[in-house]
Amino acid sequence: MSNTVESTEETSLLDRPASIVKPGAGVPGPPAGLNIEDERRLRKRELAASLRLFGKFGFGEGVAGHMTVRDPEFQDEFWVNPFTMSFKAIRVSDLIRVNHAGRVVEGEGSVNLAGFFIHSELHKARPDVVAASHTHSIYGRALASLGLPILPINQDATAFYNDHALYDFYGGPAGYREEGERIAAALGDAKAAVLQNHGLLTTGQSAGEAAWWFIAMERCAQVQLTAMAAGTPIEMDHETATFSHREVGSAFAGWLSFRPLWDDITREHPELLT
Repeated sequence: MSNTVESTEETSLLDRPASIVKPGAGVPGPPAGLNIEDERRLRKRELAASLRLFGKFGFGEGVAGHMTVRDPEFQDEFWVNPFTMSFKAIRVSDLIRVNHAGRVVEGEGSVNLAGFFIHSELHKARPDVVAASHTHSIYGRALASLGLPILPINQDATAFYNDHALYDFYGGPAGYREEGERIAAALGDAKAAVLQNHGLLTTGQSAGEAAWWFIAMERCAQVQLTAMAAGTPIEMDHETATFSHREVGSAFAGWLSFRPLWDDITREHPELLT
Protein backbone atom coordinates (compact mmCIF):
# COMPACT_ATOMS: atom_id res chain seq x y z
CA MET A 1 0.00 0.00 0.00
CA SER A 2 1.37 3.40 -0.97
CA ASN A 3 1.86 6.06 1.71
CA THR A 4 1.78 8.81 -0.89
CA VAL A 5 -1.14 11.21 -0.64
CA GLU A 6 -2.46 11.91 -4.13
CA SER A 7 -3.86 15.39 -4.59
CA THR A 8 -7.02 15.95 -6.57
CA GLU A 9 -6.29 19.67 -6.89
CA GLU A 10 -5.95 20.80 -10.48
CA THR A 11 -5.35 24.46 -9.71
CA SER A 12 -2.15 26.07 -8.56
CA LEU A 13 -1.51 26.54 -4.85
CA LEU A 14 -1.32 30.24 -5.60
CA ASP A 15 -4.96 30.23 -6.74
CA ARG A 16 -6.10 29.41 -3.22
CA PRO A 17 -7.51 32.09 -0.86
CA ALA A 18 -4.98 34.71 0.14
CA SER A 19 -4.76 33.94 3.86
CA ILE A 20 -5.79 31.31 6.36
CA VAL A 21 -5.38 33.69 9.32
CA LYS A 22 -7.08 37.08 9.39
CA PRO A 23 -8.11 39.57 12.07
CA GLY A 24 -11.58 39.02 13.44
CA ALA A 25 -13.52 36.12 14.94
CA GLY A 26 -11.32 36.13 18.02
CA VAL A 27 -8.07 36.89 16.17
CA PRO A 28 -6.66 40.30 17.23
CA GLY A 29 -5.50 42.92 14.77
CA PRO A 30 -3.04 45.82 14.99
CA PRO A 31 -4.48 48.97 16.64
CA ALA A 32 -5.72 51.51 14.10
CA GLY A 33 -6.71 55.17 14.19
CA LEU A 34 -4.53 56.10 17.18
CA ASN A 35 -3.62 59.73 17.77
CA ILE A 36 0.04 60.75 17.69
CA GLU A 37 0.64 60.42 21.42
CA ASP A 38 -1.00 57.00 21.70
CA GLU A 39 0.85 55.75 18.61
CA ARG A 40 4.16 56.99 20.02
CA ARG A 41 3.43 55.29 23.35
CA LEU A 42 2.58 52.04 21.61
CA ARG A 43 5.72 52.09 19.47
CA LYS A 44 7.98 52.83 22.44
CA ARG A 45 6.38 50.12 24.57
CA GLU A 46 6.82 47.52 21.82
CA LEU A 47 10.41 48.65 21.28
CA ALA A 48 11.28 48.30 24.97
CA ALA A 49 9.57 44.90 25.13
CA SER A 50 11.41 43.75 22.00
CA LEU A 51 14.78 44.74 23.44
CA ARG A 52 13.99 42.89 26.66
CA LEU A 53 13.18 39.81 24.58
CA PHE A 54 16.49 40.15 22.76
CA GLY A 55 18.21 40.17 26.14
CA LYS A 56 16.21 37.15 27.29
CA PHE A 57 17.18 35.21 24.16
CA GLY A 58 20.88 36.06 24.52
CA PHE A 59 21.22 38.35 21.52
CA GLY A 60 23.30 40.90 23.41
CA GLU A 61 27.04 40.94 22.68
CA GLY A 62 28.83 43.64 24.65
CA VAL A 63 27.74 47.03 23.33
CA ALA A 64 26.72 45.71 19.89
CA GLY A 65 23.11 45.57 18.73
CA HIS A 66 20.38 48.11 18.21
CA MET A 67 16.72 48.41 17.37
CA THR A 68 14.84 51.47 16.18
CA VAL A 69 11.26 52.57 15.68
CA ARG A 70 10.31 55.62 13.64
CA ASP A 71 8.59 58.43 15.53
CA PRO A 72 5.00 58.82 14.26
CA GLU A 73 5.18 62.63 14.28
CA PHE A 74 8.79 63.38 13.32
CA GLN A 75 9.16 60.95 10.45
CA ASP A 76 12.91 61.49 9.97
CA GLU A 77 13.64 60.72 13.64
CA PHE A 78 13.65 57.43 15.48
CA TRP A 79 13.65 55.94 18.97
CA VAL A 80 16.54 53.63 19.83
CA ASN A 81 18.16 51.90 22.78
CA PRO A 82 20.92 54.03 24.39
CA PHE A 83 24.50 52.95 23.73
CA THR A 84 26.02 50.57 26.33
CA MET A 85 22.74 49.82 28.14
CA SER A 86 21.96 46.12 28.50
CA PHE A 87 18.97 44.84 26.57
CA LYS A 88 17.89 43.17 29.80
CA ALA A 89 17.54 46.50 31.62
CA ILE A 90 15.74 48.63 29.01
CA ARG A 91 12.58 50.47 30.03
CA VAL A 92 10.39 52.78 27.95
CA SER A 93 11.81 55.78 29.82
CA ASP A 94 15.37 54.77 28.82
CA LEU A 95 14.75 55.08 25.08
CA ILE A 96 16.26 58.05 23.25
CA ARG A 97 14.99 59.91 20.20
CA VAL A 98 17.61 60.67 17.55
CA ASN A 99 17.30 63.06 14.61
CA HIS A 100 18.60 62.70 11.05
CA ALA A 101 21.95 64.22 12.06
CA GLY A 102 22.55 61.72 14.84
CA ARG A 103 21.81 64.15 17.67
CA VAL A 104 19.82 62.99 20.69
CA VAL A 105 16.78 65.29 20.85
CA GLU A 106 14.87 63.52 23.64
CA GLY A 107 16.01 61.30 26.47
CA GLU A 108 19.37 60.78 28.13
CA GLY A 109 22.25 58.77 26.76
CA SER A 110 24.37 58.47 23.64
CA VAL A 111 23.70 56.74 20.34
CA ASN A 112 25.67 53.84 18.89
CA LEU A 113 27.35 55.41 15.85
CA ALA A 114 27.25 52.19 13.80
CA GLY A 115 23.62 51.74 14.73
CA PHE A 116 22.83 55.30 13.71
CA PHE A 117 24.32 55.00 10.23
CA ILE A 118 22.68 51.63 9.52
CA HIS A 119 19.25 52.67 10.75
CA SER A 120 19.23 56.26 9.53
CA GLU A 121 20.08 55.20 5.98
CA LEU A 122 17.58 52.35 6.12
CA HIS A 123 14.75 54.56 7.39
CA LYS A 124 15.65 57.17 4.78
CA ALA A 125 15.60 54.67 1.91
CA ARG A 126 12.47 52.85 3.11
CA PRO A 127 9.63 55.20 4.20
CA ASP A 128 7.45 52.11 4.68
CA VAL A 129 9.72 50.72 7.40
CA VAL A 130 8.59 51.64 10.91
CA ALA A 131 11.10 49.53 12.83
CA ALA A 132 14.41 47.77 12.25
CA SER A 133 16.48 45.29 14.27
CA HIS A 134 20.12 44.25 14.18
CA THR A 135 22.08 42.34 16.81
CA HIS A 136 25.11 40.08 16.81
CA SER A 137 23.21 36.87 17.51
CA ILE A 138 25.14 33.60 17.46
CA TYR A 139 23.48 31.68 14.63
CA GLY A 140 22.96 34.81 12.56
CA ARG A 141 26.70 35.46 12.68
CA ALA A 142 27.45 31.84 11.85
CA LEU A 143 25.20 31.90 8.78
CA ALA A 144 26.60 35.29 7.76
CA SER A 145 30.15 33.93 7.95
CA LEU A 146 29.18 31.46 5.22
CA GLY A 147 27.56 34.14 3.08
CA LEU A 148 24.37 32.08 2.85
CA PRO A 149 20.71 33.14 2.68
CA ILE A 150 17.85 31.48 4.55
CA LEU A 151 16.83 28.48 2.45
CA PRO A 152 13.18 27.29 2.10
CA ILE A 153 13.76 24.02 3.93
CA ASN A 154 10.81 24.24 6.33
CA GLN A 155 7.59 26.16 6.77
CA ASP A 156 9.03 28.78 9.11
CA ALA A 157 11.91 29.51 6.76
CA THR A 158 9.51 30.33 3.94
CA ALA A 159 8.57 33.53 5.78
CA PHE A 160 11.79 34.84 4.24
CA TYR A 161 11.46 33.24 0.80
CA ASN A 162 12.23 35.86 -1.87
CA ASP A 163 11.81 38.40 0.93
CA HIS A 164 15.32 38.83 2.26
CA ALA A 165 18.58 39.98 0.78
CA LEU A 166 22.19 38.87 1.04
CA TYR A 167 24.61 41.76 1.47
CA ASP A 168 27.69 39.99 0.13
CA PHE A 169 30.23 42.53 1.29
CA TYR A 170 31.64 43.65 4.61
CA GLY A 171 32.94 47.19 4.93
CA GLY A 172 33.96 46.98 8.58
CA PRO A 173 32.05 48.28 11.60
CA ALA A 174 29.34 50.54 10.18
CA GLY A 175 30.47 53.73 11.92
CA TYR A 176 30.30 55.73 8.71
CA ARG A 177 27.53 56.65 6.31
CA GLU A 178 28.74 54.74 3.24
CA GLU A 179 28.34 51.34 4.90
CA GLY A 180 24.83 52.25 5.99
CA GLU A 181 24.00 53.31 2.44
CA ARG A 182 25.32 50.02 1.02
CA ILE A 183 23.32 47.96 3.51
CA ALA A 184 20.12 49.91 2.75
CA ALA A 185 20.69 49.48 -0.99
CA ALA A 186 21.30 45.74 -0.60
CA LEU A 187 18.12 45.36 1.45
CA GLY A 188 16.05 46.83 -1.38
CA ASP A 189 12.35 46.25 -0.76
CA ALA A 190 12.86 43.05 1.28
CA LYS A 191 11.99 42.80 4.95
CA ALA A 192 15.29 41.28 6.08
CA ALA A 193 18.92 40.70 5.14
CA VAL A 194 21.88 38.51 5.93
CA LEU A 195 24.89 40.81 6.26
CA GLN A 196 27.92 38.76 5.22
CA ASN A 197 30.57 38.46 7.95
CA HIS A 198 28.29 40.48 10.22
CA GLY A 199 24.82 39.17 11.14
CA LEU A 200 21.09 39.57 10.55
CA LEU A 201 18.90 42.62 9.92
CA THR A 202 15.10 42.70 9.94
CA THR A 203 12.41 45.33 9.46
CA GLY A 204 8.70 45.66 10.08
CA GLN A 205 5.67 47.92 10.10
CA SER A 206 5.80 47.79 13.89
CA ALA A 207 8.50 47.16 16.47
CA GLY A 208 6.85 43.87 17.38
CA GLU A 209 6.87 42.68 13.79
CA ALA A 210 10.54 43.59 13.26
CA ALA A 211 11.45 41.84 16.53
CA TRP A 212 9.53 38.71 15.59
CA TRP A 213 11.24 38.48 12.21
CA PHE A 214 14.62 38.79 13.89
CA ILE A 215 13.83 36.06 16.42
CA ALA A 216 12.38 33.85 13.66
CA MET A 217 15.32 34.47 11.34
CA GLU A 218 17.81 33.60 14.07
CA ARG A 219 15.95 30.34 14.73
CA CYS A 220 15.84 29.59 10.99
CA ALA A 221 19.60 30.12 10.81
CA GLN A 222 20.04 27.68 13.70
CA VAL A 223 17.85 25.03 12.08
CA GLN A 224 19.52 25.47 8.69
CA LEU A 225 23.03 25.14 10.10
CA THR A 226 21.97 22.07 12.09
CA ALA A 227 20.40 20.47 9.01
CA MET A 228 23.48 21.23 6.90
CA ALA A 229 25.70 19.63 9.51
CA ALA A 230 23.55 16.47 9.43
CA GLY A 231 23.18 16.17 5.67
CA THR A 232 21.74 17.94 2.64
CA PRO A 233 18.54 19.87 3.45
CA ILE A 234 15.64 19.39 1.03
CA GLU A 235 14.40 22.69 -0.38
CA MET A 236 10.78 23.31 -1.33
CA ASP A 237 9.87 24.02 -4.93
CA HIS A 238 9.18 27.63 -5.90
CA GLU A 239 5.39 27.39 -5.98
CA THR A 240 5.11 25.72 -2.57
CA ALA A 241 7.59 28.09 -0.97
CA THR A 242 5.81 31.10 -2.46
CA PHE A 243 2.42 29.89 -1.21
CA SER A 244 3.82 29.21 2.25
CA HIS A 245 5.47 32.64 2.35
CA ARG A 246 2.12 34.25 1.59
CA GLU A 247 0.63 32.47 4.59
CA VAL A 248 3.42 32.90 7.18
CA GLY A 249 5.48 35.82 5.87
CA SER A 250 3.00 38.71 5.80
CA ALA A 251 3.27 41.79 7.98
CA PHE A 252 0.15 40.67 9.83
CA ALA A 253 1.62 37.20 10.45
CA GLY A 254 4.70 38.83 11.94
CA TRP A 255 2.65 41.17 14.14
CA LEU A 256 0.42 38.31 15.32
CA SER A 257 3.34 35.99 16.07
CA PHE A 258 4.81 38.63 18.39
CA ARG A 259 1.67 38.70 20.60
CA PRO A 260 2.53 35.71 22.84
CA LEU A 261 6.07 37.04 23.33
CA TRP A 262 4.66 40.46 24.28
CA ASP A 263 2.36 38.82 26.82
CA ASP A 264 5.22 36.77 28.30
CA ILE A 265 7.78 39.56 28.65
CA THR A 266 5.37 42.18 30.00
CA ARG A 267 4.07 39.69 32.55
CA GLU A 268 7.61 38.72 33.59
CA HIS A 269 8.94 42.30 33.63
CA PRO A 270 6.07 44.81 33.96
CA GLU A 271 8.59 47.51 34.95
CA LEU A 272 9.84 47.67 31.34
CA LEU A 273 6.69 49.68 30.51
CA THR A 274 7.66 52.52 32.88
